[in-house]
Amino acid sequence: MDRRSFIRKNGQLTLLAPFIPFTMEGLTGFSRELQKPAWLIKMIANNDQAVNRIQARYVDKPSSPVFGAVLDGNDIASPHAVTSFLKTGICSLVSPESDFFKDRTLVEKLGHAAAFLKNLQHEDGTIDLLSTNFHSTPDTGFIVKWLAPVWRLLEESTVPEKEKISTPLYGFLKQAGEALKVGGIHTPNHRWVVCAALAELYKINKDQGYLERTERWLMEGIDMDADGQYEEKSSYIYSSLSNRVLISMARGFDKPELLDYVRKNLEMNFYYLHPNGEIVTEASGRQDNSIVGTLENYYYPYRYLALKDNNGQFAAACKLIEDTAFEKTTGFLYYFLEEPDLWKDLPAAEPLPVNYARTFENSRLTRIRRGAYDASILAGSTAFFTFHKKQVALQGIRFASAFFGKGQFSADSFSEENGKYVLTSYLEGPYYQPFPKDKIPGDGDWSKMPRTERPTSEVQHLTSKATISEDQEGFLIDIEIQGTDRVPVALELIFRPGGTFVGTVPHEQLADVVYLKEDTGKYSYGESAIHFGPGIHEHSWVQIRGALPKMDAPTAYLCGFTPFHHQIRIS
Repeated sequence: MDRRSFIRKNGQLTLLAPFIPFTMEGLTGFSRELQKPAWLIKMIANNDQAVNRIQARYVDKPSSPVFGAVLDGNDIASPHAVTSFLKTGICSLVSPESDFFKDRTLVEKLGHAAAFLKNLQHEDGTIDLLSTNFHSTPDTGFIVKWLAPVWRLLEESTVPEKEKISTPLYGFLKQAGEALKVGGIHTPNHRWVVCAALAELYKINKDQGYLERTERWLMEGIDMDADGQYEEKSSYIYSSLSNRVLISMARGFDKPELLDYVRKNLEMNFYYLHPNGEIVTEASGRQDNSIVGTLENYYYPYRYLALKDNNGQFAAACKLIEDTAFEKTTGFLYYFLEEPDLWKDLPAAEPLPVNYARTFENSRLTRIRRGAYDASILAGSTAFFTFHKKQVALQGIRFASAFFGKGQFSADSFSEENGKYVLTSYLEGPYYQPFPKDKIPGDGDWSKMPRTERPTSEVQHLTSKATISEDQEGFLIDIEIQGTDRVPVALELIFRPGGTFVGTVPHEQLADVVYLKEDTGKYSYGESAIHFGPGIHEHSWVQIRGALPKMDAPTAYLCGFTPFHHQIRIS
C-alpha cells in the first residue's frame, strides 16, 4: 500500500479534517478564525529553542556511519534521541509562527534523521532502548505515540519536499504497528502506552488488528486504586503518562469510559499539591520517588478535560501549571497543534482545595494542607514526614538507632488516633546458642548451621514510635524509643539545598551537616523559613551503624540515647 492509500483507507481522510483549516494557507477567514493563542505561540517559540539545542548534536557528515543521527548525552546514536529531533523539528516545520517554518535545511536534516531511524528498526518492527531494553515493544510504543501525530501534521501540511521525511517515517510506523500487535511488556503503564500507540496508528489506518490487540490488553482492567492512583503510584512520571495515553485510547478507539479514570486521577492530584505548584512524589514506586516534580506532564489532560467538561478546577490547575512550569510543557506541543479545539479559552477557574487532611490508604500517605504550608506523612518510607512552606522545604525526617545494625526507623504499623498520626516499629536483637547436636553437619561448614535453627537467648527489644499532630502554626513530632537502654540515636532533618541555617552548630568534619544542640533552629531560603526545635545533643555520632547514608542535602541532627523521648516542633 502506498503512503497516501495508507491514510485514505476506509475514509480516513475525514479523521484529519480538524487539522486542515490551520494548514491550508490562503483560504479566506481561516487565519482569523483559528488564530493561535499567545500561550501556544510561546510554546512554539520554546520549541524552536529546543530544535536549536538538538541540532547541535546532529550528525551531518555523509561519510559517518551514523549520518542523520542525533547523539544522546553519552554520545550514542539512539532511536530516542533521533525521535526527539523528528518530533520537535516537525512541530516547528509545520508552524507558520516558527522560525523554522518550511525551512528547507531542516527538511533535509529531518529526512536523513527519519531514514536513520528506519535503519535502526529491527525486522520485527521494534527498536532498542539502549540503556536497558532490546527489541522492545513498549519502547517502540513510546516512539510511535510521539511520531504518529507529527506524521499526520506533516502529511497535511504544505511543507515543500515533505516526502523526504514522511516516506521513511511512514515505513517506520507501519512496520512498528506490526510489532505492537503481538509484542509483550514489562510494567503496568506499558500496556496503555502500546494501546495508545495503536490508537494513534488507527487514526491513520483502521487496521482491525490494532483494535483487537488493544481490546486484549483492556481485558486486564485499568490499574487504578480506590484513591485514584495508578499501580506504580508514580505521581510525576507514570501517572501523568497513563492519563495522556488513556485519552489517546479513548479518542482513537471511541472509548469515552476510559476518561473516567483520568478524571479521578486529576481530581486526586488536587490533594498532592504543594503551595508552590510542586507535586508530592514521596509515595512513588518508581524512579521519580522523592524528586522535585512540577505539574507540566499533566497540562494536556487538565486542559483537554477542563474544556470537555467545563471544569473550573481543572482550569485552575492549568493556570497553576502556566504560572509555575509552563516552559516544561513544550514537549507536548504536538497535542495542541493537532487539536484546535484546545486553543479555546478555559472556563472560569474555581478554587483548588487548600485546607484539608486526607489519607490515601493505598499509597500509605496522609496529606495535610493549611493554606501556605503543607505536610506529608508516609507510613511506607524511612523519611516519614515532609513539610513545605512557600519556597523552602523540609524534604524528610528520619531517625536511626545503633540497634544491632538494623535500627533505621521504618514503620510496621500506622494509625490515626484522635487527630494524631502514629507510626510504630518493633525490633528484636537476639543472640544465638550452639547448633542442635543432632543437626551438626560435622564438617565445620557454618553455612550448613543456619541461625533460623539455633535457639536464641538474651533477646533485646526496641520499640520506636513517631506521633505527629498539628498545632497552631505547624506540627509536633513526638519521637519515643524504648526497650534496650543506652542505644545511641540520631534524628535527621533533611532540607532542600540552597538555604541557610541559623541557631545550629556546624559539624566538625562533614559538609552540609549541623547539630541542633538546644533551643530552636531556622532554615531559610528566599523570603521563607522553617523553624524547628528544641534541640538535643548527648553525643556527636551522626552516621549510625545500620542507618541509611546521609542524603546529599543540608541536614540537621539531634542526638541522644535510649530511652529517647523528644518532641520537636516544625513551623
